[in-house]
Amino acid sequence: MAIVEQVSQYPETSISEPAITINRVSKQFHDDEGGVIEALRSTSIDIKEGEFVVVVGPSGCGKSTLLNMLGGFDSPSSGQIRVDGEPINGPHIQRGMVFQDYALFPWLTVIDNVMFGLRKTHSKAAAREVAMKWLELVGLGEFAQKHPLHLSGGMKQRVAIARTFATDPKVILMDEPFGALDALTRRFLQQQLLKIWSEHRKTVVFITHSVQEAVYLANRVIIMTARPGQVKLDAPINLPHPRKVTSAEFRETETTIFEALDEEMAKTFSLDSADGFSD
Repeated sequence: MAIVEQVSQYPETSISEPAITINRVSKQFHDDEGGVIEALRSTSIDIKEGEFVVVVGPSGCGKSTLLNMLGGFDSPSSGQIRVDGEPINGPHIQRGMVFQDYALFPWLTVIDNVMFGLRKTHSKAAAREVAMKWLELVGLGEFAQKHPLHLSGGMKQRVAIARTFATDPKVILMDEPFGALDALTRRFLQQQLLKIWSEHRKTVVFITHSVQEAVYLANRVIIMTARPGQVKLDAPINLPHPRKVTSAEFRETETTIFEALDEEMAKTFSLDSADGFSD
């Protein structure tokens, strides 16, 4: 992979110990007919503190399953996941989650949504101050008293990002957060996310189907195989920020990842045909 070695405006982390250790994790599900579906098989990944890792792969390869296990919403069938050396035992405020569907409370105002996770750790006044700081950072300070009903999709996602970062988690988990947005809004939020990440240096694990988005955001892209998901390619992305999607280096990196994914997509269609799901 011809990825140029240049100095980024976003400083690299000097931490050497993994913030997240995924050790030989497998996950099986039982279907309605009593069969077993193997989503992940013996997957191992180490993620350093402050890394921005994007996971891509064919549909059904276990990307979201892996993220749910990182969030503590599910558990491995075998293997172990540790954060800062401790095994995951359910959801935790130190692992913030951003979903594709925003997951905002429609009956709460924007600022109350952002304050929600701060209620147990901050006084009301302190929580409001922190929430307003984050709403200003994502450009929504003037919408603090609005309800989600009155916001566009992109604005709702900015609220969701503000709510997640406001609790100051060590790890940010993002499950296709920009997948439902139009291209211009998506690009704007990508830029905002990179700015926040560069300033606060959280460890980010981001799921997407978009190879361009992966190369634009990540300092490391992990490509999963077709089901059962395993790591096919673990690719550092050493392009400097801000990245130009039209540059030769960007396009070459994209091509390398597409080629790896094309092989897995072919396997996915073969599996679907064998299962009787082909058109």
